Amino acid sequence: MGLGFESQRDHKSPADGGAFPLYISRMPFMYIIYSGKLNKYYVGACIDLKRLLYEHNIGHSKFTSTGVPWEIKHTEEFATLRDAKTREMEIKRKKSRRYIESLIS
Repeated sequence: MGLGFESQRDHKSPADGGAFPLYISRMPFMYIIYSGKLNKYYVGACIDLKRLLYEHNIGHSKFTSTGVPWEIKHTEEFATLRDAKTREMEIKRKKSRRYIESLIS
């Protein structure tokens, strides 16, 4: 079985109260994570922020696997996932590290 979501069901996740203690609701989020190893930010949108961080830090995504460990730097909560993805794309279209860092500070 590959690294798809199906394969993750059987894993004991830090998202169940382990290594990433965060207050997380099941609302849609736009998030910005940072890798000190790569000195890069990654912008995305999701519903389960704990699971998302866990998956980025186990190498689930090809891009983010090279930057482990990732840490959450900024989140914005939205009423719908569509709104969160719209905000994600708005930030990505700017292609500006300076803009991302202004959101974080």
